[in-house]
Amino acid sequence: MSTIDPSLSALSVWLALESPTHHAPGVNGMMDLVAAEVEGLPIAVERIPGRDGLGDALILRAGPNNGEKAVAVMSHLDTVHPVGTSAKDLPVRIEGDRLYGPGVYDMKGGAWLALQAFKDVAKAGAAKRPMVFLFTPDEEIGSPTTRSVIEDIGRLSTAVLVTEPAREGGKIVTARKGVGRFDVRIEGRPSHSGSRHADGRSAIREAAHQILAIEGITDYARGITTSVALMGGGTAANVIPQHAWFSVDLRVTNLADGAAMESLILGLKPRDPDVKISVSGGMNRPPYEKSPEVAGLFETARGIAAGIGFDLKDCPMTGGGSDGNFTAALGVPTLDGLGIDGDGAHTLNEHALISSIAPRRALIKGLLEAI
Repeated sequence: MSTIDPSLSALSVWLALESPTHHAPGVNGMMDLVAAEVEGLPIAVERIPGRDGLGDALILRAGPNNGEKAVAVMSHLDTVHPVGTSAKDLPVRIEGDRLYGPGVYDMKGGAWLALQAFKDVAKAGAAKRPMVFLFTPDEEIGSPTTRSVIEDIGRLSTAVLVTEPAREGGKIVTARKGVGRFDVRIEGRPSHSGSRHADGRSAIREAAHQILAIEGITDYARGITTSVALMGGGTAANVIPQHAWFSVDLRVTNLADGAAMESLILGLKPRDPDVKISVSGGMNRPPYEKSPEVAGLFETARGIAAGIGFDLKDCPMTGGGSDGNFTAALGVPTLDGLGIDGDGAHTLNEHALISSIAPRRALIKGLLEAI
């Protein structure tokens, strides 16, 4: 830690405390750090106990209690990097303008700088309406335990600001594809692969046909993509496989395509009538489209950024999902990608640009004061 600039020491502590989603002690340690930062400030803290083996969620509230809808900020404190990454493969360090560390780009850097902005506005009493800041423990696995909390806060908010990382050169996100996740299970008929080959019905053979069909659904012109990235099956090298399984990742640009593709995948039929297929899952995150209200909120952000001294731009609809999908689908104006700039999310090259911290913090502060 001696290589870290003292001005970045607080954020460096966040990075050093590793918090992969399924490591509840690490995630809860992150929630402890946030709670400690606001102690003694005019900020109320609500902690929601975790469930299903996952960490807690934390809600901060500040600003006037004037009956207005709130402006909400949302960040997740879980990462994808396993415990031990910072000790070996991705040590916390500075190289020029780059700050390296597990989750610095996705998204501890954005969560940290947004918290500083939230504190600044709360201490100054500069908000026009109530402010809410939600920290979640499970975004990287689809927010299974916090979606209802996210949506409840969204319904009571006039706008939602999500601190996922910035895109190419500091662009923010105003639209995201919807995400579907499915698990396919196949049951064939086992037999000895030498003496009774013809009696068997291979689950893996069926899986191969189904995987090719599912991957063939991809239609770049319509913005539909399907991917099979996990699979398994079989019993032994000399047994016609009775079982096979694979997962499906689906991305769509609109609700209609999401419903159609969900129905198609859930309705998969076996090529071999002697094989059984079962499919579970569905749309995990609805599409987040750039509505006129989102566009209006973006123009507000552009004006604030211009006053700070930079030209804020947004990017085309991105394929990755976030908690912003949930609030945008409710019709709540949502800006995403407001976090730190950098690159290498989910890789061992993950880094943030130190020079982006001050302007991004000022942008969120300006939004909290202006909305």
